[in-house]
Amino acid sequence: MATEENIGLRQRYELLKGAEHHKNALIEELLRRLDELTEDYHQEKLDHARESHFNREVQLQEIQLRDELRKYKALMARDAFILVLIDGDGMIFDDRLVQNGEAGGREAAGLLWNAVMDHFQTDTGLPSDIKIVTRIYANLKGLGDVFKRSGVLSTPSTFEDFARGFTGSKQLFDFVDVGVGKDRADDKISEIFKLHLYDSHCRRILFGCSHDNGYARLLEDVADISIREGITLLEGVPFERELSQLKSSYQTTRFEGLFRTTKINIYNQQYPQPQGLPPPGLPPPQMQQTMGLPPYQSPYQPGIARTISASPSAPLNPAAPTWASAAMTPPSQMASPPPTPQPTANIAKQVLRNRYGQRIDPIVSYDPNEVKRIKKLKMCNVRK
Repeated sequence: MATEENIGLRQRYELLKGAEHHKNALIEELLRRLDELTEDYHQEKLDHARESHFNREVQLQEIQLRDELRKYKALMARDAFILVLIDGDGMIFDDRLVQNGEAGGREAAGLLWNAVMDHFQTDTGLPSDIKIVTRIYANLKGLGDVFKRSGVLSTPSTFEDFARGFTGSKQLFDFVDVGVGKDRADDKISEIFKLHLYDSHCRRILFGCSHDNGYARLLEDVADISIREGITLLEGVPFERELSQLKSSYQTTRFEGLFRTTKINIYNQQYPQPQGLPPPGLPPPQMQQTMGLPPYQSPYQPGIARTISASPSAPLNPAAPTWASAAMTPPSQMASPPPTPQPTANIAKQVLRNRYGQRIDPIVSYDPNEVKRIKKLKMCNVRK
């Protein structure tokens, strides 16, 4: 009996000993996991502190960048301007303004300023205090002579007075004399255009060049669409063919009554010719009778120079004899020529002339694509 009781006590002891072992193992496992969690916690705490510090630095940098951007925008708005760039050799002010000399120049500057402000008044991308910088380049002496020959001005110096009045009317308006020389105005305008094309202060460019196809290459080189959107082509005379093809890529506008819509006609001014002599290129009177032409009578009187208005719409004198139409009269409608003498072969081919005896050249046909190709070669340009 005692032996059985001893066996039961030993079994119970072994059970208790095993339970104690399992308890110790569980406690040790719990302590190990606690150490791992504590280490992870400290690492997370360090990472959080580092991230918080980084976020604070980023926020400070963002605040600084916003302040600098605000200052930059204020600086750009303060110095922003619209560039009005005009080739004055072909973009010519209305005759009435030019005829008023210096006063007309001041009036033209005021009208141009108002027209530019009206055109851009709905443009939300421009500040309210936008400046207008105007540069007009032209050969003043040459234009003065053209105005004199066309009858618009009685003295060429009046146009220089006009340019002086334009320049003196506003601080940022300049009418620049480029002097005599081929493409001087074109070269200066092209360089000024390129200089300000990507200028952050230059918000818009108003480009007056509708008379010259040469500027088509300059405009074609502007590849950035966002830059093209800031360029407006100003029309005076109708756009030349190559410029007209670019109207879909650029905005266009025109200022009614400010610029001429037609080119100056220097042949409006009539010049006296010796009485009794036919215009150059017409056959002598006896040959005119042989060909059935009416005898030539000069419409001019010696010592008297008649002036016709230089307005593009002014009609020519209907009483003057039309020699070009007479030369083109079909033979069936001419008076029957006498049998002798016979006209020579070189007389049969006549040079067409207008009523003033000035030569009229026939229209020359050409391949526009070939002309464009040759222009792109720039064969006559002097490389610098």
